Amino acid sequence: MNSDAQKPHVAVLGGGPCGLYAARVLSRAGIAVTVLDKGDRPGGLATSHKRGENWYDLGCHMLHEFDKEIYEDMMSIMGSDSIPVQLDARIRWAGAFYRYPLQFQDMIRGIPIATLIYYTMGLFAAQFRNMLAPWIPKNAEQALIMLYGRPLYEFFFKDFTHRYWGIHPSELSATFITTKMPRLSAVDVIKRALGKVGVKDRGVKAVESALLDETLHYSRTGAEAMPRHIARVVNDSGGKVILGAEVTRILLDDSGTRVRGVCYRKDGTDHEIACDECISTIPVPHLATRCEPLPPDAVLEAARQIRYKPIAIYGLLVKKQRCIDALYIYYRDRAFHRVGEPKNAGLTVNPPDHTVLIVETTCEIGDDKWKGTDEVKQRIFSDLEHENICRREDIVEVNILHSETGYPIFALGFEPHLDKVKRWISSITNLQSVGRQGGFTYPNMHSAMRMGACAAEAAMARLNKKGASPAS
Repeated sequence: MNSDAQKPHVAVLGGGPCGLYAARVLSRAGIAVTVLDKGDRPGGLATSHKRGENWYDLGCHMLHEFDKEIYEDMMSIMGSDSIPVQLDARIRWAGAFYRYPLQFQDMIRGIPIATLIYYTMGLFAAQFRNMLAPWIPKNAEQALIMLYGRPLYEFFFKDFTHRYWGIHPSELSATFITTKMPRLSAVDVIKRALGKVGVKDRGVKAVESALLDETLHYSRTGAEAMPRHIARVVNDSGGKVILGAEVTRILLDDSGTRVRGVCYRKDGTDHEIACDECISTIPVPHLATRCEPLPPDAVLEAARQIRYKPIAIYGLLVKKQRCIDALYIYYRDRAFHRVGEPKNAGLTVNPPDHTVLIVETTCEIGDDKWKGTDEVKQRIFSDLEHENICRREDIVEVNILHSETGYPIFALGFEPHLDKVKRWISSITNLQSVGRQGGFTYPNMHSAMRMGACAAEAAMARLNKKGASPAS
């Protein structure tokens, strides 16, 4: 009998950074592992797709150096395919471009003094209120006002958040602010000053912002290189990465407390694999509805309340050497919310005197942005022209990329629904649901990989503890 048949087997559902890195850890340890991913390339959201002669990223995805262990491992895997690039992000705000995250000195330089005093007094009032009578915000609107004061909320956050999500901040959970909304370093400076005079920040905390001076890692073929290399080393270590494989059923044992196998469809044919452990990174509702037998009705209803925001990425080939003076720029009042130019990070573009723009939009499945109607394209072209990025006649190709589950939506009241589904998942002793989609969270690349590594280590610990009889 083949020795691999004697090994415990782990099924990994989804081949994004989290799932792939879980497989990397498992295969390196000699554990048999199979990754199932429905895409035609590994990487999930963090990949690129080739259209014509060029690669187009599904968003802006680069590796940070914050997790030293993962960073060093990835450098050993990628070798010369990794290109170091300095972070250069901007935000279009108050009629000018500023470094992102926004800096205090930029606010001073760019905002009229009377307006700056108005915002600062609003922030001071919010902090003073929190000091005298701490309160718990009921939604994202209240959390933003607690963080920044009403004037800055009204000016900066309110409309942008509403346009981005299609949901008013009053209908988003306060949890959104603590897990997704980056903290303005400009505000941190003011808060530290207030702290020196005894006004302590006791309110809700936003996400730590990225560093201003930071090295990221990219590739000449875009975001696709990193997941491709991880898939390669998984295969080289004896694991399997199966692409074009959509998970159709997760088979539970008679007790409903263990995963015994996974069914998937590839090239129109159904397949089944047995497993001793299962790590899922697919969207939480998909995991619940594809289990057999199904979870209780209350869990299924909770899963239906867990929603994701679709995205439509417009990848443009532009007849210009360069369009923007940054890696990417955030916009608050355009048809798009971010424009990236990966050539500035080292992407090879053909013809060489052309460049590629990654124009990011949020949408709904089947709406005009999702379909890429002529009206939407013209609106995007017009906004690009108004921002002096490129002219309509410079745009040679338009390639639209989609994801139905781009961003978890932290709608008001989502927490008990997610908790109910997570409790059910935890009742299945050899199942973990992790990553951006499976954990319903917002990790960056290295954080998603760390989640995968931790899931792999937990699976190995259980296998070692139980002596792991081979899957049957």
